[in-house]
Amino acid sequence: MISFNAYGHPNIRASHKNTIEFTREKELSVKGDCILGVDSDFDTGEIAEFVKDKAKIRVKITVDGISDEFECMPNKKFSDNKEMVFRLGEFASERTLGLRCSKAAKHIKREIAGKMKIEGKRMRVAIASLSLAQN
Repeated sequence: MISFNAYGHPNIRASHKNTIEFTREKELSVKGDCILGVDSDFDTGEIAEFVKDKAKIRVKITVDGISDEFECMPNKKFSDNKEMVFRLGEFASERTLGLRCSKAAKHIKREIAGKMKIEGKRMRVAIASLSLAQN
């Protein structure tokens, strides 16, 4: 398992119908409706190395003891140092870590999305290997 922190911002909407994103940027406009956390401290190289031999991954997000999770296929070409995107579809750019996700931002528990509107609220994001046999 590998994990990182992301933080809240008043402009977090978490309402996008196709994607979820974590960004290293500290500021966010209301147009970034797929973003769940800003000022993320993920290590791109470490995450790319972790997912390179995985067939499927589970992403668990936790804020104030409230958790939600989704599953996806990892994109082996993930290499972006500023943004990490998870998509319902199969568009694979260097920003994309997860493809064929089981959730988009609008599917995340609304209580979590609400808490992430609080500036500086910490979210823990954990990425784990998921055996295909568990499906």
